[in-house]
Amino acid sequence: MSGTTTGSVWNQPAQVWAVAFACVVAFMGIGLVDPILPAIAASLEASPFETELLFTSYLLVTGLAMLVTSWISSRIGAKATLLTGLGLIVVFSLLCALSGSVDAVIGFRAGWGLGNALFISTALATIVGAASGGSSAAIVLYEAALGLGIAVGPLLGGLLGEHSWRGPFFGVVALMAIAFIAVLTLLRGPVGEGRAPVPFSAPFRALGRPALAVLAVAALFYNIGFFVLLAFSPFPLRFGAMGIGLTFFGWGVALAVTSVWVAPLLMRRMSRTAIILATLPLLAVDLVAAGVVVASPPALVVCIVIGGLLLGIMNTVLTEAVMEATDLPRSVASSAYSAVRFLGGAMAPPIAAALAHAFTDTVPYLFAAAAVLVAALIVLLGRRVLSHIDDPADGPGEDAEAILVGDAA
Repeated sequence: MSGTTTGSVWNQPAQVWAVAFACVVAFMGIGLVDPILPAIAASLEASPFETELLFTSYLLVTGLAMLVTSWISSRIGAKATLLTGLGLIVVFSLLCALSGSVDAVIGFRAGWGLGNALFISTALATIVGAASGGSSAAIVLYEAALGLGIAVGPLLGGLLGEHSWRGPFFGVVALMAIAFIAVLTLLRGPVGEGRAPVPFSAPFRALGRPALAVLAVAALFYNIGFFVLLAFSPFPLRFGAMGIGLTFFGWGVALAVTSVWVAPLLMRRMSRTAIILATLPLLAVDLVAAGVVVASPPALVVCIVIGGLLLGIMNTVLTEAVMEATDLPRSVASSAYSAVRFLGGAMAPPIAAALAHAFTDTVPYLFAAAAVLVAALIVLLGRRVLSHIDDPADGPGEDAEAILVGDAA
């Protein structure tokens, strides 16, 4: 056992746990609609392409709004920004649940994306500022919340969606209301990086930093692979809501395990860029395999879960890399990077549906694999400007692993 608990990932103030819980619920929104996509398509007489726009409207608005969230947060404060985001998610989730057409759900998911952007972009900086154990412990905790939310989202969607596609949306309303109350009552005092005004242009100028630009563009292509696997796979699986929910629960658990435990272990032994360059080709192979076995649901499930293992590693390593890429405030760097990467997630689902309609269900996975390889090529070509993120002196990966191993010993 380690001699001190001050560096424990899990020994955190109540305000950190309040924000972390809200993060779990916010990230549920990413995979929540997965199990009910076929049900929405059937109930609202929508095509797979139209149904995939539920992801696109959500992620597109989330990404674009990320460019202004640091400007807003620096003026009204982290707590007010978090509460505004949570409040918007509650309102637009309720409107989704009450909608009578797929167009209405698509539009209200866009409003949900605005709330998500305000919350998520501020949550990481808030956790980093308030957590004990430094930025490494905070990032591991944030990634744990992300993994848990992504895992539980499809499971909750499957459970609540068995009888009606509206159920998962009502579930989010209830959970986000609880998160709103938790943040309102528990988040006190100065958190995050203070309220020094951030210029409106800061995220745009941040993308002019070579290291951040390379990581952001690589993440855009990586997110294409991520969201083809997440958003398109429910259709070729041809399971009911519960079957899809259980499949992506397994995917999310795999993602959480590697993001919280495996990625920090790897970062002690390898440089961040080396991990990225090793993991992305493996992810591409998995996506090609998914395309080959797409007609066999059990085999596709295996590929989906293996993909979760690889995505978990990538998520944590990329987040760590972005935090070390520049000397910019974390909220600015995170907003700029997230704005670009979410655009990749926004374009992937409808493109995948269009490719499947025009060709076969195999082609979207090949498209995703090609995008992931492009991401690897971008990192490889930009390795010179990324050299400083591999500096052992910056090694949060080692610190994070020492925290986890120390607690388990």
